[in-house]
Amino acid sequence: MKRPTTIFLGFGEAGQAFAEGLPAPFGAYDRMTDMADTAMAKRAEYRRLGAAAYTSAADAVAAAEIILSLVTADQALAAACEAAQYLRPQALFLDMNSVAPDTKRAAAKAIEAAGGRYVDVAVMAPVHPKRRAVPLLVCGPHAQAGLAALGGLGFTNVHFQPGDVGAAASIKMIRSVMVKGIEALTAECLLAATRAGVRDAVIASLDASATDDRWAVRGDYNLDRMMIHGLRRAEEMEEVVKTLDSLGTGSVMTRGTVIRQRAIGLLGGTAPDGLNAKIAAILNDRLEEAA
Repeated sequence: MKRPTTIFLGFGEAGQAFAEGLPAPFGAYDRMTDMADTAMAKRAEYRRLGAAAYTSAADAVAAAEIILSLVTADQALAAACEAAQYLRPQALFLDMNSVAPDTKRAAAKAIEAAGGRYVDVAVMAPVHPKRRAVPLLVCGPHAQAGLAALGGLGFTNVHFQPGDVGAAASIKMIRSVMVKGIEALTAECLLAATRAGVRDAVIASLDASATDDRWAVRGDYNLDRMMIHGLRRAEEMEEVVKTLDSLGTGSVMTRGTVIRQRAIGLLGGTAPDGLNAKIAAILNDRLEEAA
């Protein structure tokens, strides 16, 4: 069999989602194959998806022309630094991990110093069910090569993001403030509503106040309320903290809301027209206190 030139570095949920239906040959290495209690299951996953199995990152990377790095966030930089030791010249390293821009810049430095080509790729939605149709943002000096490589692998929703390495990661990370934050708020709200025996009523109330406004409109309205009524709302949210604590379901998100409402409320009590003007006023007026 021809030696694969496309390698998955990390073969968990995302790697397997992207490998589903991918024509051979391609290979994969995952640290889980180094662990006795998970090695057998991981090798079965390789076989199921038709991936050539490698037993070390060195062996996997040595002949690879395209490397898709899909490890856990805490291992992203270490994986790049390890891969850099074995890269062939001009190998394309597609860093698809969900990490901070500074982490990606550090990884890029290691890959570029070793003669590879680093591409910052941000995966902008859950990998299931879309798999290789999931939206991707690609940036950096080798973005065009990355776009071509991803297209050749069957990714169909890939977009160029202007900017250097870290631009795509910035969008991904900052978007997650809202996406993952709403998830955490959902848990805090619904757990308390259930414990209090009022979940159906709370959900009905949320449905009644739902809006289809785009996020720029919603953001403008939300900041308006905070700038004008932040202090009063902080006092109300202090009472919400007491409510949640009495139920014993947790109030960590709500405590953060108290801090943010009060800090922005302290910035003046007035709100200029428009989202841009509101953001500028907050950024220009004691931003540290509003954090």
